[in-house]
Amino acid sequence: MRHSVILKKASLVGAFFVSLLCVDLAQAFCPQRTDLAQVVVRQVVDGDTVRLTDGRSIRLIGINAPELGRKGRSDEPFAVQSKRRLQALVDASDGRVGLLYGEQRKDRYGRTLAHLYDRQGRNLEAQLLGEGLGFMVAVAPNSALVSCQVEAERQARRQRLGVWRTEQVKTAGQIKSGGFAMLGGRVTGVQRNRGGLWLDLDGGRVFRVAPELLGEFDVRALQRLEGRRVEARGWVIDRQSRGGLKSGQARWMLPLTHSAMLEVLP
Repeated sequence: MRHSVILKKASLVGAFFVSLLCVDLAQAFCPQRTDLAQVVVRQVVDGDTVRLTDGRSIRLIGINAPELGRKGRSDEPFAVQSKRRLQALVDASDGRVGLLYGEQRKDRYGRTLAHLYDRQGRNLEAQLLGEGLGFMVAVAPNSALVSCQVEAERQARRQRLGVWRTEQVKTAGQIKSGGFAMLGGRVTGVQRNRGGLWLDLDGGRVFRVAPELLGEFDVRALQRLEGRRVEARGWVIDRQSRGGLKSGQARWMLPLTHSAMLEVLP
């Protein structure tokens, strides 16, 4: 903390009012829900996962928090702050939260997918996104709150809060490994085949929309993107490390899971 020990109390008071302001702003985007049954949180695992006293792990829908360091890796920037903030929000709700389940209830790891609300009915993902403590993500079919979550993140990005204090969009030469990333560049080609729709980008990268997800996109608009600058987010796959890279194919592939994960730039 940059403030001196003498200013600590004043800083906490200021932080309290800033926090209240952020709550009001974030909740202006996602509607409150006071009708949800309450469950008890046993542990906050990180900025986007909690465990309940009934044993279930809940993965919050619509946010990807920075990763905490594991297996010798360092914490990503703002990973600790994101976890602490979610813990504080849960504590302020007396350890009880409401769950709004996704249309798809489970992820591939067996975690329950749900939106979290405090006892006043305020959405916790919007709170975290509005403070810059995670990235908005949309994975079909769990996209009921995508519009308000996009707006919450946009607020933090405009004000350069949290993760947005530094540039997050990577160019071709900055990709070193797979995992969650935001990629920007110019579309050099568009093609559609049995494998879905593919947007080739400069620098040996490609975005893919799987066939079963084409209904989530305006396909005609995608097919007109050649030459346009775009920004996308998602979980990058290193096709070379998987041994599936054929001659002439892009090494880095980013599957697009919802139209909100792709933005066409001016």
